[in-house]
Amino acid sequence: ALAYFEQLKISPDAWQVCAEALAQRTYSDDHIKFFCFQVLEHQVKYKYSELTTVQQQLIRETLVSWLQAQMLNPQPEKTFIRNKAAQVFALLFVTEYLTKWPKFFFDILSVVDLNPRGVDLYLRILMAIDSELVDRDVVHTSEEARRNTLIKDTMREQCIPNLVESWYQILQNYQYTNSEVTCQCLEVVGAYVSWIDLSLIANDRFINMLLGHMSIEVLREEACDCLFEIVNKGMDPVDKMKLVESLCQVLQSAGFFSIDREEDVDFLARFSKLVNGMGQSLIVSWTKLIKNGDIKNAQEALQAIETKVALMLQLLIHEDDDISSNIIGFCYDYLHILKQLTVLSDQQKANVEAIMLAVMKKLTYDEEYNFENEGEDEAMFVEYRKQLKLLLDRLAQVSPELLLASVRRVFSSTLQNWQTTRFMEVEVAIRLLYMLAEALPVSHGAHFSGDVSKASALQDMMRTLVTSGVSSYQHTSVTLEFFETVVRYEKFFTVEPQHIPCVLMAFLDHRGLRHSSAKVRSRTAYLFSRFVKSLNKQMNPFIEDILNRIQDLLELSPPENGFQSLLSSDDQLFIYETAGVLIVNSDYPAERKQALMRNLLTPLMEKFKILLEKLMLAQDEERQASLADCLNHAVGFASRTSKAFSNKQTVKQCGCSEVYLDCLQTFLPALSCPLQKDVLRSGVRTFLHRMIICLEEEVLPFIPSASEHMLKDCEAKDLQEFIPLINQITAKFKIQVSPFLQQMFMPLLHAIFEVLLRPAEENDQSAALEKQMLRRSYFAFLQTVTGSGMSEVIANQGAENVERVLVTVIQGAVEYPDPIAQKTCFIILSKLVELWGGKDGPVGFADFVYKHIVPACFLAPLKQTFDLADAQTVLALSECAVTLKTIHLKREGLCVLGLQRSCINMNKKCPNICGWNIIFENYL
Repeated sequence: ALAYFEQLKISPDAWQVCAEALAQRTYSDDHIKFFCFQVLEHQVKYKYSELTTVQQQLIRETLVSWLQAQMLNPQPEKTFIRNKAAQVFALLFVTEYLTKWPKFFFDILSVVDLNPRGVDLYLRILMAIDSELVDRDVVHTSEEARRNTLIKDTMREQCIPNLVESWYQILQNYQYTNSEVTCQCLEVVGAYVSWIDLSLIANDRFINMLLGHMSIEVLREEACDCLFEIVNKGMDPVDKMKLVESLCQVLQSAGFFSIDREEDVDFLARFSKLVNGMGQSLIVSWTKLIKNGDIKNAQEALQAIETKVALMLQLLIHEDDDISSNIIGFCYDYLHILKQLTVLSDQQKANVEAIMLAVMKKLTYDEEYNFENEGEDEAMFVEYRKQLKLLLDRLAQVSPELLLASVRRVFSSTLQNWQTTRFMEVEVAIRLLYMLAEALPVSHGAHFSGDVSKASALQDMMRTLVTSGVSSYQHTSVTLEFFETVVRYEKFFTVEPQHIPCVLMAFLDHRGLRHSSAKVRSRTAYLFSRFVKSLNKQMNPFIEDILNRIQDLLELSPPENGFQSLLSSDDQLFIYETAGVLIVNSDYPAERKQALMRNLLTPLMEKFKILLEKLMLAQDEERQASLADCLNHAVGFASRTSKAFSNKQTVKQCGCSEVYLDCLQTFLPALSCPLQKDVLRSGVRTFLHRMIICLEEEVLPFIPSASEHMLKDCEAKDLQEFIPLINQITAKFKIQVSPFLQQMFMPLLHAIFEVLLRPAEENDQSAALEKQMLRRSYFAFLQTVTGSGMSEVIANQGAENVERVLVTVIQGAVEYPDPIAQKTCFIILSKLVELWGGKDGPVGFADFVYKHIVPACFLAPLKQTFDLADAQTVLALSECAVTLKTIHLKREGLCVLGLQRSCINMNKKCPNICGWNIIFENYL
């Protein structure tokens, strides 16, 4: 049915059928009526210019006729139909208003008059028009933007006063009898006020009516939003200040500033947004006046701002976070003003302290926060906390000493009695200490040197944190905040290393890695890794004890044992990395390091062999998958321990080369396993990447066999992931791997070509993308080979194969609309010309340059898909130019003759540029 409707939508005569059906009210089914409007929408949006004048007139008359019928219908149309109709009216308006339908609004108003159903549709049409003309979320072409500007200018001249008058009449008529229409009208006023003459709205009769609506429960939220849009309108700073002040006086005298008496939180959230708008508008006025040197009016603006601070604080501290969140912008900008003042008054200092206390209070979790199953409400509070953090950072810029003193006071008083204090108060006390690290920034985390008073205060708080026993608090939020803060201030432990043992114990026992909460255990595994790496020099006395204590956390959990491990495999990666760091950075002799590393990795190798045998025998596919995952984890864990090494030198110094070679010999047989190939190959491939860095040439004997297995029965994704490994080997070892590369070059290319030539469904986007990515990988491989001085690898493949490879590069440069691949292809061509383009180059290459490479440099930019508005395409063009320059430099005097031959060749390929040889001759 859907396909039928889509087909009907694009058929040439369907719109007439639909227009007639709407005009004559042929159908009562809502979905059919909706579809008829969809067909008209499609016609107006995409095919309107194809219609005759008579047909265009028919569409106009159909819509007006439908609108007239709504005045008489016993029941209004469903909302979704009215909205769709409004969209069609709006599309027709932007298409015809400047040319054929200048009286659009007058025609609509003459039909609807003050009929409530007509007014409803009129207001929906206005909102749809605003969406077409002004909505910043809708992307417009430059031509549409110019058209929209012209429409707005014309409307301002011809009809805006009439529209404003109609809004006033609607508000006056329906404010007490039809709240829905009144709210719609207020929304329209708020939308249009941003681009019409403000004096039409910001006058006594309108403002008084809006203020009256602020006292009507069903209207006041929309009235609030409407006033916000009026206040937000750009205007002269002095006029804006007067407007805001007069509005504030009226609102205050009407009792709206008495926040504590108001129980409607939805209204207060809108009111908070209004106050925020007024405050920020005054701050913008102050900024402009200061910039213009108008000190007198700037002082008045600052005074006006200061009088709103008490109200701002009431809203900021409100228990409802939405109300508080809506005022943060004003608060933030106010602090920015204070930051610019050379001296703060006593009142301003008091305001800063009040904001600080409000932020500290509002950072606190409430009782309903669900830590184990965080949902939408929890996510919103996390975002709100981020806003408060920005306020705290700004407070630190205004008065760092006051912030430090306030946090220290709260922290100390809370930590003294943490056993009897509610979890949210303990958590926020530690959180404030954590936040100070960013609020009071220093280079490289050196919080405990430099400014003595600051360093002393932070050191004192950290000492209290680690000695108070608060790490034992029985709430996950407090536990997590403890560990986050300890790691954030790791430099403290270089100043007072005596506290390291107690913190290590907290990490290792039931408070951290063995906590009852999986969330705490997972985060602690990561934080423990960071803690150990940052303090590796101080860890030496504790290494063996730590390794013993984490032994059970390192166990590989095979699927059949049914034992639920404390840590997930992802968490275990951090523990293995930590163990590797401890061993490698220890002061032990190489023999001891080797023994410890072997103790760490031997259980993995033994388990791997057993599990691989089980996998080979497994029949059930689900069991095969779980065994393969477990094998992959084992390889991943071994790979992760190697992150402690920066290069081969450190591996040799630790005497660990032999251990990792044993791992290689253990893991490589997995490549010949016919089951779960993707998972196993991925893990072993990653391990090989690491070993190339850690073992360097010692890994080379294993590469040919591994490559052979990885090229068997491979898919596009396998090849994409295999090629970076070969690139890494080629770039690192260059001439050392030349024999290997020459041997596997064509098998690799055959595997790539075989996958690329496989037929795929025309609309299979996934297959097309995979092939595109494989092509990129293929060209990246050729770039690595040529760029590593290994062009003889290609040259030694035989003339036929060399030509085939070169032709694929030309195709990549010209035929495929992929600028990333095109750029790579031109880099390859440029390099080959540089290497082979001289007199000593391979036989026939000079001819290839003029027959194929030079034409490619001109044909590629001529393609319609070569989009110079795209950054990658510009880079491709740059490399194309470099290729031509390289040809010129390498071929010297032969270049002119070659270019003429190339022009003849291009004429054959592209008749549209047959005059190029004549043009070239003018310059040669």
